[in-house]
Amino acid sequence: MLPIRLACYGIRSVAVSCKRINIGSLSQVAREFSSDERPQFPGSRSQWTEKLEFIRPDLYDGIPVYRVMDRKGKVIDPSQDPQLSQETVIKMYKCMTQLNTMDRILYESQRQGRISFYMTNYGEEGTHIGSAAALDPKDLIFGQYREAGTLMWRGFTLDQFMNQCYGNVDDGGKGKQMPVHYGSKELNFVTISSPLGTQMPQAVGAAYAYKRSQNGLCVMCYFGEGTSSEGDAHAALNFSATLDCPVIFFCRNNGYAISTPSKEQYRGDGIAGRGPAYGMLTIRVDGNDVFAVYNATLKARQVALSEMRPVLIEAMTYRIGHHSTSDDSTAYRSVDEVRYWDERDTPIARLRHYLVQKGWWQDSQEKEWKEDCKRQVMTAFARAEKKLKPNWKEVFTDVYHEMPSHIREQMKQMEEHVQKYAEHYPLKNFSKD
Repeated sequence: MLPIRLACYGIRSVAVSCKRINIGSLSQVAREFSSDERPQFPGSRSQWTEKLEFIRPDLYDGIPVYRVMDRKGKVIDPSQDPQLSQETVIKMYKCMTQLNTMDRILYESQRQGRISFYMTNYGEEGTHIGSAAALDPKDLIFGQYREAGTLMWRGFTLDQFMNQCYGNVDDGGKGKQMPVHYGSKELNFVTISSPLGTQMPQAVGAAYAYKRSQNGLCVMCYFGEGTSSEGDAHAALNFSATLDCPVIFFCRNNGYAISTPSKEQYRGDGIAGRGPAYGMLTIRVDGNDVFAVYNATLKARQVALSEMRPVLIEAMTYRIGHHSTSDDSTAYRSVDEVRYWDERDTPIARLRHYLVQKGWWQDSQEKEWKEDCKRQVMTAFARAEKKLKPNWKEVFTDVYHEMPSHIREQMKQMEEHVQKYAEHYPLKNFSKD
């Protein structure tokens, strides 16, 4: 077991006044004073003090960032190397680079008007793959909308990604969701919804159900630092701690939310600083270090299941791409800043350094994989683009288990309308089944 500490970091300030004894430690305080002379207020763990002092958040060191590799892919402490097999590490690298390739092609397709919307994962690939690799495939995942790599790791195919973004007849969601709002019952990944934070209390409810069923599984809930400003985030974190739920909250802190720098989002020590306040085990990791993310998630899962309690992971990373195709990040950050991160510290580059140092990856393999990867993505892209849209009647289905009379009436009215004005609708683009 890797000796990773999931700690409740915070500020501990204790001052005790006593005229007759010399107090050398808190344990001595406990021996010299009876419990009746300690504060007995419910909901806190304190000592008395006669000093009028406010706790200042700027007078203590922040929570440290756990890492395994430096920026050149060198393992700093050999005891922290997860010792993953060559096959597993190469799979990690291929997933991260394939995700990157898919992002580039689908981003450009939106710019060409071929799909309506897209969100890239540039710079955050390590948080996806490192965490997904440490979970049991049966663990339930609640994603936000930038966790495509976790699905890719679990086996979501390029065709499935493309079909969803095109909303075609083979899209599992039948074209009813925005692009990148993936979901897969088979892969235990709950369908993504756009409103920030809605997945968090849902994840707690699922984890509580898992606890009751004693099925040996946990729930993973991804969210961004911007989401933590939502009321749903507070409710979820608090309920998970008070109900002792086996859930891992994984915050991708990429610095900017949709367009707001973290310094304008909050004044505390990141998101990890809130964990101890909720009574949760907490750790902050280098999100650009896939091994650090893997180790932290693996340990968090063990703790969540063995102790039946929630764990908060804050992965520090950087969003290199725009928030989405609806965003222009140059409006709130400099091009030089983005270039610095893109050139100096990306999870893909760091893992490639590691592979090269181990002798597991050569330039010839890199060239061959890049060509093969692009060919796979483009082939799936072409297949998805040629497929028809789902039957327009699907817009009325799946709202209720049994379609009520008023919905049937609406569908009938729509059918009559389409038949009457068929020349005004591109019906040839829609399936008749």
